[in-house]
Amino acid sequence: MPLTLVTGSASGIGAATVQALQAAGHTVIGVDLRNADITGDLSTAAGRQAIVAQALERSNDTLDGLVLCAGLGGQTQPASLVTSVNYFGAVELLDGLLPALQKGHKPAAVVISSVASAMLPWEKNPLAQALESGDEAMASAIVMGAGEQGGNLAYAGSKNALTVAVRKRASAWGQAGVRLNTVAPGATETPLLQAGLQDPRFSAAIQNFVAPLARRADPREMASVVAFLMSDAASFVHGAQFYVDGGIDAVTRPTQF
Repeated sequence: MPLTLVTGSASGIGAATVQALQAAGHTVIGVDLRNADITGDLSTAAGRQAIVAQALERSNDTLDGLVLCAGLGGQTQPASLVTSVNYFGAVELLDGLLPALQKGHKPAAVVISSVASAMLPWEKNPLAQALESGDEAMASAIVMGAGEQGGNLAYAGSKNALTVAVRKRASAWGQAGVRLNTVAPGATETPLLQAGLQDPRFSAAIQNFVAPLARRADPREMASVVAFLMSDAASFVHGAQFYVDGGIDAVTRPTQF
């Protein structure tokens, strides 16, 4: 039975992923702020270190899978928390748990990014240098200095940098024998999306973000793609980003892929 760690396991895409992986025969260690096997805070360096330590202890230093679903939306206050959780909360777990994954059986990892990751190109991402260099304080200062646009910048910038971080790790992870991919959801019916709809700063934009399939996704539709990427059926899929967005990316960027 594969042993897989899932962050953001208590709700939304994370909870759906736990169910999908359990149905596929995985034993899951869930991580979240509450209602999880490991409770901890990914928004701080100390919290991230504690989660890695607990994960290694519970897994006896050996993991077969890792799925990073934990994330915050642009409506979060202060907006600097978004970069801390979405980027550093993912990248530090990737790096901290790679040795445990290397010991696993047919190991694989999936990171939940966002269709927004492609809307702000890397070369135009104001957060790129700060995030890639690991300067959390600088990233926070940039976000907080952006005023009302801070939330949007933090979300799109962190997801763009996260996808880049995964792709830049493809060579080393491949050589280590661990597959690593990202899933980029579009609008998905989660508590995170509902919180955005209730915020007057973001409500209209979310309502107008309509995919060609003319509906929002169910979290289980993301989880099914994650389960595929974690399975033997995806044994040669590595360093890829899968858009599960109802066609938004194709409409927005038809000539870029």
